[in-house]
Amino acid sequence: MSQIIFERCAGLDVHKKTVVACRRRLTNRMEVEFETQTFGTTTEELLTMSDWLAEWDVSHVAMESTGEYWKPIFNILEGNFETWLVNAQQVKHVPARKTDIKDAEWLAQVMQMGFLKPSFIPERPQRELRDLTRMRQTLVQERARVVNRVQKVLEDANIKLTSVVTDIMGVSARRMLEAMIAGEEDPKVLANLAKGRLRKKLLALEKALVGRMTDHHRFLLQRHLSHIDFLDEEIQTLSQEIAQRIEEMSAPSDATPPSGQKPGQDEPDDGDQEGPLTWNQAIELLSTIPGIDRRIAEMVLAEIGLDMSRFPSARHLAAWAGLAPGNHQSGGKRNSGRTKKGNRTVRSILTQAAWAAQRKKDSYLAALYRRLVKRRGKKRAIVAVAHSMLVSIYYMLTRQQPYQDLGPNYFDQRRKVAKVDYLLRQLQRLGYQVALQPGAQAA
Repeated sequence: MSQIIFERCAGLDVHKKTVVACRRRLTNRMEVEFETQTFGTTTEELLTMSDWLAEWDVSHVAMESTGEYWKPIFNILEGNFETWLVNAQQVKHVPARKTDIKDAEWLAQVMQMGFLKPSFIPERPQRELRDLTRMRQTLVQERARVVNRVQKVLEDANIKLTSVVTDIMGVSARRMLEAMIAGEEDPKVLANLAKGRLRKKLLALEKALVGRMTDHHRFLLQRHLSHIDFLDEEIQTLSQEIAQRIEEMSAPSDATPPSGQKPGQDEPDDGDQEGPLTWNQAIELLSTIPGIDRRIAEMVLAEIGLDMSRFPSARHLAAWAGLAPGNHQSGGKRNSGRTKKGNRTVRSILTQAAWAAQRKKDSYLAALYRRLVKRRGKKRAIVAVAHSMLVSIYYMLTRQQPYQDLGPNYFDQRRKVAKVDYLLRQLQRLGYQVALQPGAQAA
């Protein structure tokens, strides 16, 4: 008999309308006994399934992460059983035996032998915060699409405003758009609506505002601007709700212990950690990283949480987020290093932050990007920068320390001897003889 890790467990094959459950237990005669039954997915039938599992004193329940269908089941079983959501790739069944009943039995069997690893499912407050931040991000992306539609309408009307104005939704551009909708067509009148530094471009504005605006274009612009105003209001409402939730989660009773410290355990005496890290403190820490503002910090924390002890190392966190290089080696040859699928939200927002970070001069992240972009390309270099940012986040939350920039010369200083030899060879190829003397700083 294979080694038994859990004496009483269950496996669930989850679908939209049905759940096939298989419960297994080890009898007094050291024999494995199991039963399989199909339930519906309504709340009443899920409660019946919970009672059915409790009849055998099931301690652990495993189910695959199938879309959104696992959530109603998890809501019912949470608190009554140790419920594991497992990756479907880790539970591949034996070929030629594919049925719902066989899937549930196989899931229960591999669960009982301890071959599964649970996926990370945060506590309910964090799950609700995650829903809010994801919804806000969706609205932000929708707003960007509507702004692009505004530019498309202007191009169709021969208005080249976007060639002169950086932000089409800025104060000056918005005044011009509203004047166009009201029927104003004189380029000089429209250009004089500019404010601030844009008034230095009045001549260019007059030329760009000469077009063929029709009532059809005005109608489309009015609808698009109204949609943008609605989205701005919704984004602001969500931001306020997110801020309120974070304040509630930052209360002392809800504070998360430092990584590696269990609730009720005495705090370490090394003086490095002053106490439990709160959500507001974590947001302030993450905001010290170049390219990360409060909105991105809120999204990252809503996905990964504050307690980094759930990830064995920074590499595990990067792999979970889909920002770690792939590991595919066979026959002594390393094949594709393509990144694997992970948390798409974390990967997306950190990639967005990486594009902003690489534009900050005299920073380590910008130096890392420049070091890789020439030989690896822009996309791979950005993923590497995002990976570095996530590793920094792991240690910042673990040690409760702000971001410490290594500086733009980090790579040169790390390979100082090799760098000097390389430059000497370059000068020698050009016909120069060089004698090195240490300067005051080098000494």
